[in-house]
Amino acid sequence: MKASTDPIVQQKQRAALEAVKHVQDGFIVGLGSGSTAALAVEALGQRMKNEKIKILGIPSSYQAFQLAVDCGIPITTLEEHPVIDVTIDGADQLTPELYLIKGGGAALAREKIVAASSKLNIIIADQNKKATYLGASNQFVPVEVIPFALAPVKRKLSELGAKPVVREAKGKLGPLITDNGNAVIDAYFGEIKNPAELAVKVKMIPGVVETGFFVGLTDIAYIGTDSGVEKITKPKF
Repeated sequence: MKASTDPIVQQKQRAALEAVKHVQDGFIVGLGSGSTAALAVEALGQRMKNEKIKILGIPSSYQAFQLAVDCGIPITTLEEHPVIDVTIDGADQLTPELYLIKGGGAALAREKIVAASSKLNIIIADQNKKATYLGASNQFVPVEVIPFALAPVKRKLSELGAKPVVREAKGKLGPLITDNGNAVIDAYFGEIKNPAELAVKVKMIPGVVETGFFVGLTDIAYIGTDSGVEKITKPKF
């Protein structure tokens, strides 16, 4: 992991270094997607070189797959290892209750499958990702949608109070296409007081493949700060 002078990147690096301490020799590790999770993948590659530990990675996107290969992490699949020891991933937003919004990188469906297959889920983030309520500061909720259903899903999301925007691709015309061949709608709900309830309503819309609501899936979050790392653990109800 290269040293950075950017304070936000430094916060993410602190969180990543704390998270990878949970990985032990012989572990099957879920590899998250996005720029923050990438720091953990790089740190795992360094641990393999320095400590000679052996792990197998299950990437949650093609981006994570490429990075893992670059970092020397052998890849496996859920078919071979349906139970993952630990997954480390980032988040677009999280609350003190460990309710999350993910999917800014359009890998939400695979990220959720990997998370749901894991014994331990760890989220890493910088302190700007913390919020009292999901949806604060104009944070959208990504929704992966079968392209055929874009119009009716947009209408249903509007009925639920959202402003739905089809995410456009960068470098090409038209909507962004996920690793699964689907489109993504970014739904702007404003502050969400009951994310668990809304997540079910959105997921039940015909044509919706997955939502960016991650509720009840996270065990530990490491939040990088300017002075160290804050640890949040899953509340016990």
